[in-house]
Amino acid sequence: MDQPYLLLALAPLFWGGNVVAAKLVIGELDPLVLLAARCVGATLFITPFAWPYLAKDWPVIRRTWPLLMAYGLVGYALYNALLYIGVHYTTGVNSSIEQASLPMLIMTANFIIFRIRATPLQIVGVLVALYGVVLTATHGDPTTLFALELNIGDGLVLLACLTYTAYTLALKYRPKIELMSFMVVAFSGAAISALLMLQLFGGGIGRMSALADASPLSWGAIVFVMIFPSMFSQLFYARGVELVGANRAAPSHNLIPVYGLLLSVLILKERLELYHYAAIAMIVGGIFLAEWAARRKRTKASSPAQ
Repeated sequence: MDQPYLLLALAPLFWGGNVVAAKLVIGELDPLVLLAARCVGATLFITPFAWPYLAKDWPVIRRTWPLLMAYGLVGYALYNALLYIGVHYTTGVNSSIEQASLPMLIMTANFIIFRIRATPLQIVGVLVALYGVVLTATHGDPTTLFALELNIGDGLVLLACLTYTAYTLALKYRPKIELMSFMVVAFSGAAISALLMLQLFGGGIGRMSALADASPLSWGAIVFVMIFPSMFSQLFYARGVELVGANRAAPSHNLIPVYGLLLSVLILKERLELYHYAAIAMIVGGIFLAEWAARRKRTKASSPAQ
């Protein structure tokens, strides 16, 4: 498929729908059952498509499989476990807006860990966007942070974002194998981790039997998260990067909270409060400022010396 901007629009749409799917099945499926069904199903779904790549990459996989499976534990299982449990206690709108903190968290972590320097304008953009996230997480009253009254759902979603930030930074050390091979082994790690979480914290693997009586809505949510955010988003984004380059593709990640917000309003019928509008303006403005400063910095760095 050679339509890069369509691919880069669909990938964040599927990622943004992840929260909405988890909200739709509250009261019908335990979040850890949903997670286990997603991870096991995604592994089984993608493996036949990835078989030729696995055969080619097997020598590297055999040496590095613990690391590859750890990516699945952190980036897929743990991240989605925190997200799915978190949305039980907060709104889809809040969860979507809070996920907008990911670019800022990644930029900050890169600076702290890898000493990737930021310009003053980038730092200002990060602070403005993060304040928007704080405004959302505290439901419009940041002073509640001083009283340690952060809603548990918002706290879990933010913790999920920190987990995904760690996963993103760790990708710097990802073994050089095909994306399909990486996804299969990482999904396998996520599936094992999800089943262990269900056994230890979710009442046991026997609770998967609830899927036999699941409603069509629940099965629709399972199939959606199993295929679209798990596989198609990854492949569409990777193909988009291949066609237009990483720098031009990266801003499409900012569409994830936008789609999540719109879907929460349209499908979940959630309301936007005044503080949501203020938070959205701060986050969008902060991200725009930080990315504009980053592009200007790259342009200056690539300009020939006068």
